[in-house]
Amino acid sequence: MIRVMLIDDHPVVRAGLRTILDAFDDIEVVAEGAEGSAALTATTASVDVVVCDIQMPGMDGITATRRLAETGGPPVLILTTYDTEADIVAAVEAGALGYLLKDAPEQALHDAVVTTAQGRRTLSPEVAAALAERVSRPRQALSTREIEILRALESGAGNRDLARQLFISEATVKTHLVHIYQKLGVENRTAAITAARERRLI
Repeated sequence: MIRVMLIDDHPVVRAGLRTILDAFDDIEVVAEGAEGSAALTATTASVDVVVCDIQMPGMDGITATRRLAETGGPPVLILTTYDTEADIVAAVEAGALGYLLKDAPEQALHDAVVTTAQGRRTLSPEVAAALAERVSRPRQALSTREIEILRALESGAGNRDLARQLFISEATVKTHLVHIYQKLGVENRTAAITAARERRLI
């Protein structure tokens, strides 16, 4: 029997996931929580797999995944609606073994839980495609800071605002923008935001 902990800030989602997973003979939901820090109790709760969302109040799923990996906790299957390249890469780099979108079929969820419990990587087709795309263009991959700047640009921030938010000089902001434009093959902010959205970077 595979023992699962559910981490999601929406009670209705947790209830639905519990119903789906408990319907399988080889899976039992034994614990749940509404934010990432709850996952840290999994190491002492006889849990085989943590099924965790990304965006939650308090500790997010990426941080929780990293903390579990650092402390030898159970493997993590990210189950979320977020499918941007930045979120996927962050989760995998944090140590998540699985990444599945919430619109996946019930059997796919079951299979992902089982595979993750076995210590094997499992990715939804959309996620695998995003990672393959990143690997195929490693020289064009944006850094975490560059994606952070793109997200700020998307909100309408100017160079001065960016410098203040990121605690860097305006000259450094301009250098980052040059690199971002080169990697995305664009010439201005609007085009950069459009290209980043198309590539699901933001």
